[in-house]
Order: sequence, then C-alpha cells, then structure tokens
Amino acid sequence: MDFLARRDRLRKVLKKAELDALLVTDFTNVTYLTGFTGDDSYLLVRKDGDLILSDPRYTVQFGEECPGLDLSIRPPGVSMLQGLVRAFRSGRIARLAIEADSMTVGFRDQIADRSPKLELIPTGGFVERLRLIKDKDEIARIRTAIWQAEKAFGVLRSTLRPEMTEKDAADELEHQFRLFGAKNAAFASIVAVGPRAALPHATPGANRIGDDDFVLVDWGANEGLYNSDLTRVLITGRISPKLERIYGVVLEAQRRAIAAVRPGALAADVDDVARAYIAKAGFGHRFRHGLGHGLGLQVHEAPRVAVKSQTILQPGMVVTVEPGIYLPGWGGVRIEDDVLVTRTGHEVLTHSPKELAEVVVG
Repeated sequence: MDFLARRDRLRKVLKKAELDALLVTDFTNVTYLTGFTGDDSYLLVRKDGDLILSDPRYTVQFGEECPGLDLSIRPPGVSMLQGLVRAFRSGRIARLAIEADSMTVGFRDQIADRSPKLELIPTGGFVERLRLIKDKDEIARIRTAIWQAEKAFGVLRSTLRPEMTEKDAADELEHQFRLFGAKNAAFASIVAVGPRAALPHATPGANRIGDDDFVLVDWGANEGLYNSDLTRVLITGRISPKLERIYGVVLEAQRRAIAAVRPGALAADVDDVARAYIAKAGFGHRFRHGLGHGLGLQVHEAPRVAVKSQTILQPGMVVTVEPGIYLPGWGGVRIEDDVLVTRTGHEVLTHSPKELAEVVVG
C-alpha cells in the first residue's frame, strides 16, 4: 500500500485549511496512514515530512512495518507529552490540527499548558474522509477477509448439529477463521437460535441449535487489517408460513436496496428503499436500525447508510446492506452482504447463498 500517497493527500487538505500539521491520535488513522499495527503511538503529519512518536516496545516493529518513516522513540521516564512538545518546537509548528474525536480534553489542555504559543485547532474527519474511498489494495484485502469468512461459514454449516450450543457454533466459526488464514474474528460472532434472533446483537449462549427451527449467524473475519461482515439465517427445522413470509420480505427488501447502490445515490435514499418495502409489508416498526455501514479497517466506519444520512455514494466505497425484521418472543431475520460501489453501479462482494431453499441445513 502507498502510505506516503495517503499522507500527501492529507497534506493537501492541511494546506488548504492553512494548518502547519495534524497530530493523528486515533490509532486506526495512524494505521491507515503508515501501516503500523500497534497502539500507544501518534503520527505528526507536517508540511515537510512525517514523524511517528512512540516508545521502545515498538522499535523493531516500526522497522518492519514502516521502513523509511521518521521515528521518535521516547526513552523510559519521558512522557508522550514531553516528546510531542519537543517535536512541535523542532518543527516550528504554529497552527496544529488535532483530532477532536480522539484526543481527550485533558490531554489537549496539557499540550496547551506546555506550549502556550501553539494554536490548537480542533478538527474532525480529515483522515476519515480519505478512508471513505478504498483503493485497489484495500478492496483486495476486504475480498480476502470475505473469502476467509465464507469458507469458515461453509465448514460450520456442514458440521452444524442439533446438540451444538450457540456458543459452540460461534467458537467453531472463529476457529475456522484462523484455519483459513485470518488474524482473528472481525467482531464477536453472533449465533442466535429462534427467539434470541430478535436481539440484533445477541450474545451466544447455551441455547441449542435444535431448540428451534432457525438460527441467525452474524460473522466476519479480520485478514490482518481489513474486515468482512455478513449475516445469514439458517433453517434447521420446519419452514413455517410466518418464517417464510418474514424471510421473503427481508430478502426482497435487501435485493431492492442493493439495486439502488450506485454512484451519486444518497445513502438515506438507499436506506429508504428497504425501509419502505418492509413498512409496506406491515413490519416497519420492526426494522429499528440503519440499513448498513461502511466497512474497512473498522467493522463499522463511514459512511452510514441510514435515515438522514447525507453521504453521496462514490466509487470505491464499501458498505453493508443488512435489513432486518425482529419480533420479540418469536425471533428475527437479517440478511447482510458487503457491497462495493463501482463506476457503473455496484458489485456484491459476498457470495454465501441466501435464497430460502439454499439456507436449509440438512
């Protein structure tokens, strides 16, 4: 990945805003701009170069992950604040942008006390706006994370047994991620049987797969940096008329929403396509979350695909499309795919079967 090109794009943003530098304190943003995968490290992006500030634990790791990037390692007994103040002075920085969503008020005040002549400018979204559009390397890594997740899910599906608990299934799924090369799970896997599927973020417990006719699985893999995120409902018993109807409504709502994903589309309008269809079917009050979210270094990142989201979709954005209907005491159905916005429309990156006949187990 061309991390220098990313920092150069950020430098143009700073120049336009008449800022001398940006102190990047959000660790995910530091990773995006440098490739460094550790924590407790800040990045100073300046007009004439960039500087990582960290401690001796990461000296070797920086050499491996960020060769050529200037590094300031503070020795034991020297605080991050002291290291930053020295960097500000040596860099002749007068107007410093800070990440207001990441830096604490307390730390901001400490910098101001130690550097009274330094003008601190709170900013938001400078790096996140760059992260909205994925480059070809990022998309390739997301594809890898999807492949790992879908292969793992295929193994789980083929080995699913009535006596397995939700936790057993979640543990097996996350074990399979690693066997297919993933670093870890993108998030704590959700396995929810029957009525538990009415909880969008259910925690896997002792309920057994055979206790009801269906199970909802929400899972994703982290390939090392980038993530995937999918949801499927597996039919493990009888397909009741109620289940068939609700599943059909959710699937058609998702199809329509995916078809609306294209460059120039307003994210709120894509959400409305699915929401309106579900409402027309009589379940509008049972779809209580946004249609989707951005996907990349974080599982949930910009853009939001939800009511009132004013983001205009652009080529290179990767979003989830995941409508759902949740009925307390009965259960829930959610179907989720990862979708890339292309120049001519969209590409569904995920391929796990989702037609009702295809999700029957056994």
